[in-house]
Amino acid sequence: MGKKPVAALFLCIASVSPALAQSQTAQSPPIVIHAARLLDVENGKIITPGDVLVQGDRIVEAGSSVKHPAGAQTIDLGDATLMPGLIDAHIHLFLHPGAEDLQTVEESVPQRTIGAVLAARDDLMAGFTAERDMGTEGAGSADTAVRNAINDGHVPGPRLRISGNAIDILGGHEDAFHFNPAQHVLSNATYANNVPDLIEAIRGQFKEGADFIKIYQTGPDSVHDGKLSTPYQYTEAELAAAVQEAARVGKHVAVHATGEPGALYAAQAGVVSIDHAVQLSDETMRLMHDKQIFAVPTFTIFEYFAEHAASPAAAAREHQMLDLHAQEFKKQLAAGVPMAVGSDVGPFPHGTQARELELMVNFGMSPLAALQADLLNGAKLLGWQGQIGALKPGYFADIIAVPGDPLKDISVVKNVKFVMKDGIVYKK
Repeated sequence: MGKKPVAALFLCIASVSPALAQSQTAQSPPIVIHAARLLDVENGKIITPGDVLVQGDRIVEAGSSVKHPAGAQTIDLGDATLMPGLIDAHIHLFLHPGAEDLQTVEESVPQRTIGAVLAARDDLMAGFTAERDMGTEGAGSADTAVRNAINDGHVPGPRLRISGNAIDILGGHEDAFHFNPAQHVLSNATYANNVPDLIEAIRGQFKEGADFIKIYQTGPDSVHDGKLSTPYQYTEAELAAAVQEAARVGKHVAVHATGEPGALYAAQAGVVSIDHAVQLSDETMRLMHDKQIFAVPTFTIFEYFAEHAASPAAAAREHQMLDLHAQEFKKQLAAGVPMAVGSDVGPFPHGTQARELELMVNFGMSPLAALQADLLNGAKLLGWQGQIGALKPGYFADIIAVPGDPLKDISVVKNVKFVMKDGIVYKK
């Protein structure tokens, strides 16, 4: 029940050629979206009432009152707040709830790609109009096809930055453990054990369409007496070589790193983001502040694993990790570490990841700071600064509406009522 309209939308968009879709957007009449409120995220205030004038795929004007050109269509959303489309800087379109290692073994890449297309649709319908996919987990460069299909108007989904298959060492974080060695089960990431391997893997990822590089920098995590223990996977020199190779073609490296010394090596090397960032040293936090390296906490995945653990003992370990993460987060905020919002959605259901903003507020941020981390910092991290993340003239018309005031109650972002991306209404 309730699936037929979404399926109809999916089929309708899939049947429109890219040229026709672009032509229809460019030639469509102007749209004026009206609501009781509008979020000015840069200045940290709510404007009442809120109007946005859209022409084609761009915002022409936004504020308490806008021009109403002849022939303009008006969409009145009533008692709602207009705001920029949400950004998730850490997702996995190719994962779904269940055992990750078995998904990559039991499900073919075509099957997983179909699932990724449906996941992208679910994220868009939840108000996420831009995302960064942090690895296909063994599906190679299949995310290139998903990104391109969205860009060409064949399927609905957020605008995407993709990393292809992430990079890992032999026996590292994403390798295939607990299987019969004689079966030679493949790793969920691309092996690279030294600098030449890293450069070859990075060049291969870019050849196949990656927008950035994702590297697993730390391995299994454990907590002892309030201190996180996690082995590093690459030295600072190795990561620096990876960063330099990506920079050669104007691109970046992001890392999975939960703790030290791996996080420090990543910060010294100059990565663009340290994802998870459970426990960071003072020196790492200083470098991240000085170099403006983003931390992406991904609290939601820690909460999900704690609440869905296989045993009471496992649940206790996961809760211990989440509690430590929350405590350390306050230290990172105090140190001025720049934050972006990423949920690690995939192992938990797509379309539910707005919970991440709620948790960031629960653990120490103000609603405004969390929204600025999501929208302003997210746009910077994804390389779309000045194009998304705010309702301003010339920006892409990525607009959502939520009930209530998100500056007073951040939880309203979990109840998105209206979604527009590129000037096209996907949910109303």
